[in-house]
Amino acid sequence: MDRESMLNTLRDQSTICDFIVIGGGATGLGTAVEAASRGYRTLLLEQHDFAKGTSSRSTKLIHGGVRYLQQGNISLVLEALHERGLLINNAPHLVRNQAFIVPNYDWWEAPFYGIGMKVYDILAGKLGLGPSKNLSKQETLERIPTLEPEGLRGGVIYYDGQFDDARLAVNLAQTLMDLGGTPLNYIKVTGLLKEKGMTNGVVAVEQETGEQFEIRSQVVVNATGVFTDGIRRLDDPAAHELVAPSQGVHIILDKAFLPGDSAVMVPHTDDGRVLFAVPWHNRVIVGTTDTPVDKPELEPRALPEEVDFILKHAAQYLTHDPTPDDVLSVFAGLRPLVKAEDSENTAALSRDHSLIVSGSGLVTIAGGKWTTYRKMGQDTVDRAAMVACLDERKSLTETMNIHGWRANVDESDPLRFYGTDADAIRKLPLEDSDLAAQLDPRLPYTQAEVVWAARSEMARTVEDVLARRTRALLLDARASIDAAPLVAELLAAELDKDEQWEQAQVAAFQKVAAGYLLS
Repeated sequence: MDRESMLNTLRDQSTICDFIVIGGGATGLGTAVEAASRGYRTLLLEQHDFAKGTSSRSTKLIHGGVRYLQQGNISLVLEALHERGLLINNAPHLVRNQAFIVPNYDWWEAPFYGIGMKVYDILAGKLGLGPSKNLSKQETLERIPTLEPEGLRGGVIYYDGQFDDARLAVNLAQTLMDLGGTPLNYIKVTGLLKEKGMTNGVVAVEQETGEQFEIRSQVVVNATGVFTDGIRRLDDPAAHELVAPSQGVHIILDKAFLPGDSAVMVPHTDDGRVLFAVPWHNRVIVGTTDTPVDKPELEPRALPEEVDFILKHAAQYLTHDPTPDDVLSVFAGLRPLVKAEDSENTAALSRDHSLIVSGSGLVTIAGGKWTTYRKMGQDTVDRAAMVACLDERKSLTETMNIHGWRANVDESDPLRFYGTDADAIRKLPLEDSDLAAQLDPRLPYTQAEVVWAARSEMARTVEDVLARRTRALLLDARASIDAAPLVAELLAAELDKDEQWEQAQVAAFQKVAAGYLLS
């Protein structure tokens, strides 16, 4: 992805888009890919980096949502299970079938959860990933030997999807470009253009240089997640609050806490959520919490009580009780939940998405979750095309391969998450043998991946590389801090930056990474 050539598109005052999508997270990327796949001229603008916020901080699951099944939201579960099946087909290099086990410690849990998971199987239909079944105590411990054996009666095994969220976001940005669209990071929308009271473009500023742009479009889509209300108030300063942000926290532990390939799902915690412990990148991700927050932030921080909550519940189910010293990284994300008039408990709010068209024609898509990002994009483009009186065009994304598509991925290959791009990364050390070296012995990434991120994935900062192009910051925050100077040096060479820039980048990353460490 050549960012400079894309910026030149914005500098051309004759450019008029069909769609401008504000927001480079799951929803914005899904909407932009949907629009571009139908042949609409599409521009996506992200104020920071792709998936900087919520979309890189999920539980890493593509799932129907067992909690929503418990709540009786069958329509959402049906939609999510359908989309789960589509995504596994459309991005098999990133999404995989994951076995989950619900441990049973009370007599009623086996029949209760066993029946519930059978309903889950039925709702998935032809796109199911495998039949659920009850396990004996011995079978449960064979799959999860570190599960607390005292009082264990058995378990229920079922199947869902697991993925790498930030990598999918990067691949969607590449897909958008492949389709002729323009994805740009570090472009902040500061205003909306209007003609005769109708929104017909945006005012935006390039965050690195301060260069300003006025860009015209047939329709503008607000897909900014927890920042939704800020964009809506650019349109109407009196717009009511639509989004109720909720913070979810996860911790990363060593794989020794959950050896093997199976994940654990605890169906009910103290705050009414489910708790997951999931194998991920040869680590274990454990979460999550649900804490209402007053205002959205680009870099939310985990609260001590949230970490304590996760450690406490993990200790109830694992033989080796994790302590703060065992936490390799901790991260927080904000869910963009749509407000319910009569609910102050964000754990009770649904992940259904909502579409709103303002009086000026600004289209806002809010709510939802990663699993349903494609359907959200489809619904948004259908509505936005109608608002702008664009030619009606059929959706193609149900069976459209995402950039990097590769079937039969070798799970032992450290570059498997790049799909077909892995071949090009392997060739980079032929230019410079040093690029084959690891960034740090504790991390599974090489110098070649930094160069690739700068050349082909629009990485602009050390944080872009260590937090989202690779997942180093999440896998081991201390190791990522130690790797930052080398990453800055490699990036500076690719982006033609000086030593002062390198030092500033390292300092900026250290400040961000401090929030991923437990003090």
